[in-house]
Amino acid sequence: MGIDKMNLADATVTQLLIPIDDFERGVAFYRDVLGLPFLFAAPPQMAFFQCGAVRLLVGVTPAGQKVQRGSQIYFGVKDIQSVYSSLSTQGVEFKAPPHVVSRSATSEVWLAEFVDPDGNQLALMSEAPLK
Repeated sequence: MGIDKMNLADATVTQLLIPIDDFERGVAFYRDVLGLPFLFAAPPQMAFFQCGAVRLLVGVTPAGQKVQRGSQIYFGVKDIQSVYSSLSTQGVEFKAPPHVVSRSATSEVWLAEFVDPDGNQLALMSEAPLK
């Protein structure tokens, strides 16, 4: 008899780490500018936010550890134009206005990319049905 193979097929992403350099600036950006619900802070310099079913850990990388940036986080929103306008008025600099990146027979996927104050790659994404 074979042993059941265990893997991540049924796993869900529950938490993502976003490395930042300045704790107060990072917390202010994710809480006040992006409007993510702040859950709690913990030592050393870690802040936790709720984003749908996923928790974001925004934290300062401990001294001596290499900062690892690389994954881009896509925030799914219903009305990309409104969120884009709102964040733009709060100083978020987008690489380009929302634009269509994919189209199927029934919908379009819209994207607007930006970075946080520490250079982490972020984006707004919205799927809109074709009318």
